[in-house]
Amino acid sequence: MTKPLVIAIDGASGSGKSSTARGVADRLGLAYLDTGAMYRAVTVAYLDSGVDGTDPDAVTDAVVRADIEISTDPARPWVRVNGRDVTDEIRSQRISSNVSTVAVIPACRENLVARQRAIIEAAPNGIVAEGRDITTVVAPDADVRLLLSADPEIRMARRKLDHGGQIDDAALRDQILRRDADDSTLVNFTTAADGVVSLDGSLLSLEQVVDAVIELAEQARAGTEAGSE
Repeated sequence: MTKPLVIAIDGASGSGKSSTARGVADRLGLAYLDTGAMYRAVTVAYLDSGVDGTDPDAVTDAVVRADIEISTDPARPWVRVNGRDVTDEIRSQRISSNVSTVAVIPACRENLVARQRAIIEAAPNGIVAEGRDITTVVAPDADVRLLLSADPEIRMARRKLDHGGQIDDAALRDQILRRDADDSTLVNFTTAADGVVSLDGSLLSLEQVVDAVIELAEQARAGTEAGSE
């Protein structure tokens, strides 16, 4: 039986990692995991709980107690929190403005990392997981490890397009640059670690980036098959 293929993609907000990961998963017939959606989902749980956001223990308790379900189908993404569909809600400005409250608490990250590893291990054929700490923390032994980057102005333009242009520049800059700054205090997603391939997608089309990742996957598979002979 062929060993499940695990592809880990990290990158800053708007770097194109989500679109890339979905495209790769779709073409290779793999599952897809949006770890950022999981952080947003537990942010919904924390806000719904009404606990004080300045109390790390209370926030952590709300996160740990949260029942999170997430689709791993790249063509049909959905997220549920405590049985409630929050697929659209997690992309709201309210969640975007508060997700760092959860993301910067080490105990919350540890809980989510454990959940993410369980999802990766349960994928029968393999999975493409994307986020900020997948190549270094969640799946450091992944078959393909990639750090995707892009120029900040391009990243903000992409995110604005995601919002249909209905977001002001100040809110956009806060969502992109401030959150990157907050998360970078715990995770390095701007410099590729040893063994991680770095790819700047600023001037590449989505198809070109997907093709590049698939080429890396094919090389990894060939190496695994050669090593098993």
